[in-house]
Amino acid sequence: MKLRLDKYLSDMGCGTRSQVRRDISKGLVSVNGVPAGKADLKIDAGTDLVTVNNVPVVYEKYEYYMLNKPAGVVSATEDRRDRTVLDLIRDKKRDDLFPVGRLDKDTEGLLLITNDGALAHRLLSPKKHVDKVYFARVQGEVTEADAELFSRGVDIGDERPTLPAVLEIVNSGACSEVLLTIREGRFHQVKRMFHAVGKEVVYLKRLQMGPLKLDETLAPGEYRKLKKEEVDALC
Repeated sequence: MKLRLDKYLSDMGCGTRSQVRRDISKGLVSVNGVPAGKADLKIDAGTDLVTVNNVPVVYEKYEYYMLNKPAGVVSATEDRRDRTVLDLIRDKKRDDLFPVGRLDKDTEGLLLITNDGALAHRLLSPKKHVDKVYFARVQGEVTEADAELFSRGVDIGDERPTLPAVLEIVNSGACSEVLLTIREGRFHQVKRMFHAVGKEVVYLKRLQMGPLKLDETLAPGEYRKLKKEEVDALC
């Protein structure tokens, strides 16, 4: 893949196009050991060695991060009032990352951060019916009757009922604990499904999206790059 040198460096977080052009003009950027001199120099991202101040800059077309989203952070690329999930990814190289889908501000758990638009489309497309698994604490006694209703689809006030969902009751009582697998991502869907049966979700955490499972060693707010086998499974 051939790229202009200034684009190569700006993509990798070395500064804006104008900033990296200044670095190039100052002789701070070398390609294969030779000062670059020109910002429009074509770089082979797979074979050429690019350095800035003698520090190698390796090009990555795509980045993939698993984030254990904490409550209180919004699933957005920018926000005027609140911290965003991108603010938590401190060592990212690219500046075009985005969260795949969204979790409500008070919801925790698995969130994929990437710049791979094709992958995001596959995971989010309603036609693909990608499973999403949640753990929830619910105010009220969740029953097998609720599970049966969820398995047929629930009227949550939209034009059509939800797709069939799998509700597993972990603990039933005044405050029940459940695992819920859905295949859509409608607005506040999990909360609205329980509200439809007279119950309230008081805690919600996403555990899995398609084949990708939350790494339970990640504390809320922590993240890591996806392993190659995880990326392969998603793609």
